[in-house]
Amino acid sequence: MTPEDFRRHAHELVDWMADYMETVEQYPVRAQTAPGEIAATLPDAPPAEGEPMDRIFEDFKTDVMPGITHWQHPRFFAYFPANSSPPSVLAEMLTATLGAQCMLWQTSPAATEMETKVLDWLRQMTGLPAGLTGVIQDSASGAILCALLTAREKATEWQANEKGLGAQPKLTVYTSNQTHSATEKNVKIIGLGRENLRAIDVDESFALRPELLEAQIEADIAAGCVPTCVVASVGATGVGAVDPLRAIGEICERHDIFLHVDAAWAGTAWLLPEQRWMLDGIEYADSLVFNPHKWMLTNFDCSAHYVRDPNALVRTLSILPEFLKSREQGKIIDYRDWSVPLGRRFRALKLWMVIRSYGADGLRRIVRSHIDLAAELERWIAAEPDFEIVAPRSLALINFRYRPKDVREGEGLDRINAVLLERINDDGRIYLTQNKVRGQAAIRFSIGQTNTEHRHVAEGWDVVKEIARNLDSAAILAAD
Repeated sequence: MTPEDFRRHAHELVDWMADYMETVEQYPVRAQTAPGEIAATLPDAPPAEGEPMDRIFEDFKTDVMPGITHWQHPRFFAYFPANSSPPSVLAEMLTATLGAQCMLWQTSPAATEMETKVLDWLRQMTGLPAGLTGVIQDSASGAILCALLTAREKATEWQANEKGLGAQPKLTVYTSNQTHSATEKNVKIIGLGRENLRAIDVDESFALRPELLEAQIEADIAAGCVPTCVVASVGATGVGAVDPLRAIGEICERHDIFLHVDAAWAGTAWLLPEQRWMLDGIEYADSLVFNPHKWMLTNFDCSAHYVRDPNALVRTLSILPEFLKSREQGKIIDYRDWSVPLGRRFRALKLWMVIRSYGADGLRRIVRSHIDLAAELERWIAAEPDFEIVAPRSLALINFRYRPKDVREGEGLDRINAVLLERINDDGRIYLTQNKVRGQAAIRFSIGQTNTEHRHVAEGWDVVKEIARNLDSAAILAAD
């Protein structure tokens, strides 16, 4: 492809991108294809000769687009948001064009120095204390992995990396039974074993109970284990639970245990001074993470990971083969030592462009509007006699269920809500996800897409009521 060909096709693609942003509401939110349907349109063998970009782009529109779930749709209310914005998309275009691999300062000084600066901007914008140093990870899961590895090394006096875990006592990790599955997965990845993960029970607001945490820690010490890390949640995935950081931090300090705070979704709400109550006790944290790629208008992947002791993280992860040595070593940051992958994208550019384009106040207005919309939706649900809210609203996340008056409590309600969710998502106008709250089926309604407005939430709630009230509850139960 010549530069002129590239220019022509790039203009065509950018026009399509702008049209897509403008018209995304016309698509069903969730892809409406059946398993294997997209694969059936793709040839079984690669082409022997190159094909013209015009044909490739047409196939993208006809073969690929039907299988896309539209995360940037303003009626996307599933999971947590993975929102984007025009300045972030433009930054990704520049990043792709530069094609820089930013593992060392030397391999792109601007990428390293911008990452350091922008992460400190973010720290200031969210009210995080001075003394925390930031790095961009690919995900909160990656940050949890780094935290657990660092905690493991500190607990074994830096011997696990050298001698393996066979020579070490049992290392135990603690979290609530509401925490994200990434903690369990990473406990397995680093070799501690799932049996050594302690899921601590929660209170009526789904927050970890500190007295149960300390009792479990003391029991493990008595059994010869080494308590290694506590992963506290701020905005846990299911119901958005917020753990009491101060009480947990005091326990960790008493027992010399590494504390990591996972605020992947809810941390963006720290932009708002009125939401910083969640930060009470954050000074005890050894590390924390939240994702601008969830709720801060920045394309995936961009996860802000802050550490109190960067040297401990670097000591855990650093390996220095000859080809990675440079004359600047020791004088600058080489972010290759701050995460598991060696290769690193220029992720800071999109965050820099988003913050500069919207400003801190502009981002605050958008996040606050999402929370206000969720509060209004909460009132609408509470006003309906055949619906109920099953967990306290957390920021812009609501858990509810349909409870028709002619159906008794029990498995029947679970089945009805499962069918309701299937039909909502098959309908295509909105997209929601399932949950279990205290063992009962629930439906999550998460607000946070960049362009979601009041009308989109109102339309979404109307869809839920319409489909629910057209269900034949007796037929659903009889089919079981």
